[in-house]
Amino acid sequence: MKMRVLVVSHAHPSFSLGGAEIASYNLHKGLQAHEGVDTNYLARVGAPTPRHAGTALMSLRQQGGELLYYAEDYDHFLISNRATEEIERDFIRALRDLKPDVVHFHHFIGLGLECIFAVRDTLPDALIVVTFHEYLAICNHHGQMVKTGAFKLCYRASPTDCNACFPDISPARFLARETFIKGVLGLADHYVSPSRFLAERYQAWGLPKERFSVIENGIDVAEVAPPRSLPEPTARRSRFAYFGQLTPYKGADVLIDAVTRIPDAVWGEDSILLVYGGNLERQPQAYQDKFAKLVESAGRRVRFCGAFQNHEMPNLMRSVDWVVMPSVWWENSPIVIQEAFFHGRPILSSNLGGMAEKITDEVNGLHFRSGSPEDLVDCMTRALTEPDLWSRLRGGITPPLNHVECAATHVSLYQRLIAERGMPIPASRTATPMIA
Repeated sequence: MKMRVLVVSHAHPSFSLGGAEIASYNLHKGLQAHEGVDTNYLARVGAPTPRHAGTALMSLRQQGGELLYYAEDYDHFLISNRATEEIERDFIRALRDLKPDVVHFHHFIGLGLECIFAVRDTLPDALIVVTFHEYLAICNHHGQMVKTGAFKLCYRASPTDCNACFPDISPARFLARETFIKGVLGLADHYVSPSRFLAERYQAWGLPKERFSVIENGIDVAEVAPPRSLPEPTARRSRFAYFGQLTPYKGADVLIDAVTRIPDAVWGEDSILLVYGGNLERQPQAYQDKFAKLVESAGRRVRFCGAFQNHEMPNLMRSVDWVVMPSVWWENSPIVIQEAFFHGRPILSSNLGGMAEKITDEVNGLHFRSGSPEDLVDCMTRALTEPDLWSRLRGGITPPLNHVECAATHVSLYQRLIAERGMPIPASRTATPMIA
């Protein structure tokens, strides 16, 4: 008897290419490859995608077992879906039709925490698993755990501390938010975190340690990019790349600042920084102005290549020696780390959060102090001048988990949790076909 799993995501990779949606879809694909599992995938969608009349359920019409759920009436502060009548009618309809043994939420933003309650209420015997991707449940500041007004890292959340970041929201409202979110998350049987760091943050916030498992997200990449071909044996590994959004949190400005500070004698004519990213136009004007000045100072040292699609990564990596991750917030488990390691590229990274956990200093990459262009200059100078550093760090890379291995690890977790609850999968069930 196959286990039925429903993977629920806050977005579908066909419409949004963030790390969480890619991770959720890779889990779904990995489960499809597992002979003991039947899997379905339900992803939230909203404007500008047009809605089907009369129902929040929509068909993607690309792959079997995939559904879209339209949700727009959303309270960002409470992570709440105000369209509860559609949850009661359409989301619950999907649950009753599919009858999953396991419902695995890869985020709940946009969908609303009410969907977790709906699963528990509709399918009381179903196993509910929640994977966290950042700190949104803890932090109202986009889940970044960075203070508003100034780029200072937040080490703990409390109603009083959160009120200091958002003076217009009272400590009492923050306490109500925390109580509501913890109450709904408490309905889940288990939590998954791709990094120990993020798991420990949630545990310090009050979620029970015994309900956590740390499982890295799996990636689905078939082609390994070979090392960049050097024009001559004595040529340097002198090509750096940044992959990510051009937001203040990602620290691309720190990286470009560092590039401008490296002496000409070290940088030479062969070095270059390739920047793959977008959305600069959506950032605060002050950040855009700062970024423009840094770019002007960097001149020909920096080449902007625009946004990219994940399927392009193997080809892009062919022209890259080093990947740089200069984020200034507590990253969890950026997919860029796994992709760089899959292709055998050492990483220069900030010494924060999940980055410092995944990238081991002097083993498969180098750490620098977060937010410090001076410290990053030292790392990049070593990369350009230290003989055999690239080869040594490349040799320390462990291949990342692929999506099939990741899914198998999850299935083992599901089986253990179901066995511990003493609720075996029903011997017979009949599912009603979904009509979107």
